[in-house]
Amino acid sequence: MKSQTLSRPETVADLQRVLEETRGQFPKRLLQCADHILQHPERIALSTVAELSREAGVSPSAMMRFCQSIGFDGYTDMQKMFRAEMSRGLPDYQTRLRRLQDSGVGSPSALLAEFVEAGRNSLERLAKAIDQDVLDQSVVHLATAQTIHLIGLRRAYPVASYMAYAFEKMEVPAVLHEKTGELDFYHAMRPGDAVIAVTFSPFSAETLAFVKEAQMRRLPVVLITDRGEPVRKADNVYTLRVPEVDFGAFRSLSATLTVAIGLAVAVGARRK
Repeated sequence: MKSQTLSRPETVADLQRVLEETRGQFPKRLLQCADHILQHPERIALSTVAELSREAGVSPSAMMRFCQSIGFDGYTDMQKMFRAEMSRGLPDYQTRLRRLQDSGVGSPSALLAEFVEAGRNSLERLAKAIDQDVLDQSVVHLATAQTIHLIGLRRAYPVASYMAYAFEKMEVPAVLHEKTGELDFYHAMRPGDAVIAVTFSPFSAETLAFVKEAQMRRLPVVLITDRGEPVRKADNVYTLRVPEVDFGAFRSLSATLTVAIGLAVAVGARRK
């Protein structure tokens, strides 16, 4: 603002409302910051101030001034609010279990039937949602790579490890990065390699850091995710969005594992 600092918003929705109501009062550079945040709110929790400023076309100091003008101490203070809301996107496991008990789902067979139905719906949506062009381009880059680097942590780990197993059996050179001992092994990525990264909202910061390192090295990156734009769009990133229907806030990996094995087999067949 030119002469006034707003009260600190308490939620992302409050912030978006304030920016829409007052955007005409911002100087040019701060208006660029406001517009970028309105258009790409998913980027705030995952980007540094330097990255977000570059995407918005302003200097980091302008982004800092913008954050202060809307009531925050600085960029980190604003980012904390976005990260807190992202982490609240799904209830914790104890809450999920309690809700299932309260709903009276009942027997194990009834629970299984619900997850079977959720998996079926996920696969039906996958058939309509998958971008065939992106899938084809992904296979071309992976099939010509010297080595394929795989990373997927926490809930995404079964997907990455399954693909590593499939590539090993098909004699496709691949490395599974597990972050054991907090080691990054960025140096293992060489020219001619490619990356497959799997992450779901709320996104893994470690996985995104690995993707950004691969982007800096100009390696092709195939990103398997569920929603949003976890990384900045680039011509070397191929994003496959996979819909997963949940039951009781528990999400299976039915559609994601289907994409994983389909992608792996397509790569193995093309290399042969």
